[in-house]
Amino acid sequence: MEMRVQKFLAEAGIASRRAAEKMIEEGKVSVNGALITTQGLKIDPSVDVVEVDGKRVEIVTQLKYYMLHKPVLCVTTASDENGRKTVLEMLPSDVRVYPVGRLDYMSSGLLLLTNDGDLTYKLTHPKHEIDKRYEAVIKPPVSEEAIELLRNGVDLEIYETSPCQIKKISENERTQRYEVTLHEGKNRQIRRMFDHIGAKVIELQRLS
Repeated sequence: MEMRVQKFLAEAGIASRRAAEKMIEEGKVSVNGALITTQGLKIDPSVDVVEVDGKRVEIVTQLKYYMLHKPVLCVTTASDENGRKTVLEMLPSDVRVYPVGRLDYMSSGLLLLTNDGDLTYKLTHPKHEIDKRYEAVIKPPVSEEAIELLRNGVDLEIYETSPCQIKKISENERTQRYEVTLHEGKNRQIRRMFDHIGAKVIELQRLS
């Protein structure tokens, strides 16, 4: 059965479809010995030989799922050019899975890792609007009017955010703790949202 190369790589547990597309753009993927740099090429896994960085890739028959608590000071990638700790180092070395979405270096909390490309697509593609729930501690405290701006969606110049749910959990003279639920996963979105209203996120943890 024919399938696109990026779907094949996702089902083989190499990377998500988006990450696989980037690998293709970077010239890391070959089919039957020839490098490919364009998207959408279809292959027959039973006939064609696909390689990434010179290593043959084959479909994994057993799907695997891991849930872990990502600590701070850890990157959500397979490797890091700066030598920082990665989430994959927390798993057995022979396990071939990849993160579903990502948490930034200074964030902690729930992270799913799998070799199930279809599940990854359903959980991460914006059209499915899967809720993600976080707990953020900010300082200094901000007004309810400022929070309402974030709830309605804001223009952060580099991108616009969709409406989201924000509920205050607690506060003191210096900080506030909020539960933030959104279905987007844009780069450093929660941190940039609070920056927009003059507050700094000092702790960020994904809950679900």
